[in-house]
Amino acid sequence: MSEDSRSKRHPPWVEALFKGLTKGAGSMILVLLAVMMVVLFYDAWPSIKQFKLGFLVSTSWNPVTHQFGALTTIIGTLVSTALAMLLAVPLAGGVALFLTELSPVVLRPIFSTAIELLAAIPSIIYGMWGLFTLAPLLADHVQPWMTEHLGFIPLFQGPPMGIGMFTAGIVLAIMILPFMASVIRDVFLMTPQVLKESAYGLGATTWEVVWQVVFPYGRRGVVVGLFLGLGRAMGETMAVTFVIGNAHELSWSLFNPANTIASTLANEFTEASDRLYLSALVELGLVLFLITFIVLGLAEWWLKHSAPREKR
Repeated sequence: MSEDSRSKRHPPWVEALFKGLTKGAGSMILVLLAVMMVVLFYDAWPSIKQFKLGFLVSTSWNPVTHQFGALTTIIGTLVSTALAMLLAVPLAGGVALFLTELSPVVLRPIFSTAIELLAAIPSIIYGMWGLFTLAPLLADHVQPWMTEHLGFIPLFQGPPMGIGMFTAGIVLAIMILPFMASVIRDVFLMTPQVLKESAYGLGATTWEVVWQVVFPYGRRGVVVGLFLGLGRAMGETMAVTFVIGNAHELSWSLFNPANTIASTLANEFTEASDRLYLSALVELGLVLFLITFIVLGLAEWWLKHSAPREKR
């Protein structure tokens, strides 16, 4: 289509309007982030002014004496997220590879639909299942065995109560696994078929094709999918609140009750009876916002700076 015919069909003001709308929609994301940051900072200011940087390193959380510290919740958030990623990442990669390379063609739509349905289940359902089904199973069978055989490791010491950091990590892993598997599967499916057929034609095995063709081609997309799952795990609320025990305590044992920033907000926000208490909870939300922003920002920075090295 020539420029003349295009200009006749689309007047200049239409093109200008379209560009303005798209730029406005993109700018709204930045405006929304800035507004969220300003509102959180404003509402958290009384707590910031009162506790300063000590808020981040204090383990005290006592609404009666107005002593608030975020260290227990920060560590709980990071540990539960790390445990969930440790369990979910290998499984998500294995599921994606099975769906794209190893599963019979007839069964792929069935497994793909099941994965997508699991990813769409509300998080509160995972929390209820974890509380009523997974926690008793772990308390009666799994945790006693782990204490008996791995009790020399501080991480696996303590009474087998069923609720605690260990259970929260498993529930989080099960919850983010379908989401990451779906993203990684879609990334693997983007590998050009001609590349895989060429590798098979040269005598490569399925493992060699996956490791040397499929994974390198979609490496950046896989990393993006993993970090999206990481961001969801860090901010998860209800699924964790049901099973983590919600105790402001630090412990080496994964079996003991703990808490996260999100679970603390869910449990105590409606109980905040004074301004300082409410401000401390808002500051927890600000800390979670900053942690997530920094982690995902570092992931984006790494992806941008790894692209030139891959081209070389």
